[in-house]
Amino acid sequence: MLPEWRSLGSFHSRRNRLISAGARAAALACLLTVAPGRAAGADQSRYLTGQLLVATPEMADPNFVRTVIFMVNHDEDGAMGLVVNRPMAKGPIKDLLASLGMDTQGASGEIILHYGGPVAPARGFVLHSDDYVLGSTTVVEKGIALTSDAEMLRAIAQGKGPRRKLFALGYAGWAPGQLEAEINAKAWFTIPAEVDLIFGSPPESKWERALEKRKIEL
Repeated sequence: MLPEWRSLGSFHSRRNRLISAGARAAALACLLTVAPGRAAGADQSRYLTGQLLVATPEMADPNFVRTVIFMVNHDEDGAMGLVVNRPMAKGPIKDLLASLGMDTQGASGEIILHYGGPVAPARGFVLHSDDYVLGSTTVVEKGIALTSDAEMLRAIAQGKGPRRKLFALGYAGWAPGQLEAEINAKAWFTIPAEVDLIFGSPPESKWERALEKRKIEL
């Protein structure tokens, strides 16, 4: 059973670790632009944007043991992804909005907080289906989008947001060539992203499901 917000320790004091509007959202807009520098006609086959990166059984880094990561961006400048199978806590979305100083009128339902990765734990992201988008939303792959704007939380709280969503703090990031080296070292393998695996599977079964899909592909 996931702990409640308050059992994480002073949830309301964590507002700066959650999604914020304004300057932070503007900064993230640059970070989350998918493949802005790729030249037309360049070979994209070696890039993993929109795929699932899966830890092999040999993965030793505790940050990534048995993780499944949706790759938000991968190019010659490095890579970024969100872990999709490590929920940390759950609680009323109304409390989350209040902690951000946002209007809670009409807010209902609960939200599950996920560990998105070890980099920049103060940054919040909503990975979601592309049936509902904002101006700041990046559609990464058909059916899968990413938003870092707190207004997405408000929409979700009011029942107007995307049908499927995953809220994460932090992300996984790699310097140029780092991810390729880790894949060559057999720390990771990749499979095509599937909406049902990302949003529909119980978190504890996502890694095993990804392993099974790899066996089928082989």
